[in-house]
Amino acid sequence: MPDGQVLDSKPAGRPVRRAEPGLVKAIDIIGMDRADAPGYRYRMVSPTDFQASLPELAAWRRDIHAHPETAFEEVRTGDLVAAKLASWGIDVHRGLAKTGVVGTLRAGSGTRAIGLRADMDALNMQELNDFAHRSTIAGKMHACGHDGHTTMLLAAARHLARHRGFDGAVHFIFQPAEENEGGGRVMVQEGLFERFPCDAVYGMHNMPGIPVGRMAVQAGPALASSDSWEVVMRGRGTHGAKPHLGTDATVAAANFILALQTIVSRSVDPLESAAVSLGSIAAGVPETWNVIPAEVRLRGTARAFRPEIRDLLEASIGRVADGAARAHGCRADYRYIRRNPPVVNTKANAEIAARAAARALGAENVLHDFPPSTAGEDFSFMLEKVPGAYVWVGIGPGEEGCLHHNPRYDFNDGALPVGAAFWVSLVETELPARG
Repeated sequence: MPDGQVLDSKPAGRPVRRAEPGLVKAIDIIGMDRADAPGYRYRMVSPTDFQASLPELAAWRRDIHAHPETAFEEVRTGDLVAAKLASWGIDVHRGLAKTGVVGTLRAGSGTRAIGLRADMDALNMQELNDFAHRSTIAGKMHACGHDGHTTMLLAAARHLARHRGFDGAVHFIFQPAEENEGGGRVMVQEGLFERFPCDAVYGMHNMPGIPVGRMAVQAGPALASSDSWEVVMRGRGTHGAKPHLGTDATVAAANFILALQTIVSRSVDPLESAAVSLGSIAAGVPETWNVIPAEVRLRGTARAFRPEIRDLLEASIGRVADGAARAHGCRADYRYIRRNPPVVNTKANAEIAARAAARALGAENVLHDFPPSTAGEDFSFMLEKVPGAYVWVGIGPGEEGCLHHNPRYDFNDGALPVGAAFWVSLVETELPARG
């Protein structure tokens, strides 16, 4: 793990009680946390609790998949979520970040509250699948599994509303616009935690490559910061046959691209992780081959796990761009756009999440050494305000369309009971009911 800590979900010498095998083995491991308080009554929850309802859950998920909605347009999805929450007696609030939905469920007399977050939005992509529940909207698809995330949290909300095996308050946060549009940031800015105070907040994402029935939880960095940058090299355009009469912005841009690769290799500590990538180059007109363009526009992304490295990348890209421009008599206009901070799990909350996963799935099905991802996530804005953790749920092999943002991606419905069981176990671990 990033900070060298290994989470041990199976304390030596403690009792282990096994349940009937279901989708995966379920083990109740009694650890040293809130669920050990005197008077606590713990009933193990496992994926088997959701197996009977799996056809219904799959139908919900496939309906959402067939009707994808992108950033801040999740009206139909929000209606579906709100209607189900209300039908189970859960208080519903709508309107944060335009299409966000927050459901609140209380039980007992406890004063602690936690938030559980699922993202609802789809991507602007054309789906290439041909199954019955493929996207019905051209140019939009659920290619990152947010249909599954929404369904797993709904399944957990229904279970908790029926059984209320906890003491305190749970806020079910259904967030819009995670994909590049910062819906999590907007919810926080519009007062999410002022309206719905939380002692902790948790997020979950599916992960191809982790087998169904397993989860990964790590303390410290889980995802990198996700920033954008733009450099415009400005020179003096001229005839392609008379380069001496101009200042060639394309040569300056070419040198910048090469020098850009040295930022991570020569400016970042080799023990740190970072990425600087070029994603777009625009110069000249393709149909015109005898003109040296006056400007070249370059855009890319920068990723880091620590604020100091993030600052270093921002300064270094600008320095390299300015140097390349000056060397060739050009000017560089530089812009760095900070989008998502890194997702950093609080150690204590990661440990709680790991214990909850072990109770639901079995300690052998919880991975603690899963490497951080250089992908970005706006759940980071929630973690900047409230301690918590972001966990991964396995959906099987990362092949044949299982990879995120692939036009043939589809969430594995076999993982729905796993994620739902984890959410319930987490609530019962964080907010144990009193007997």
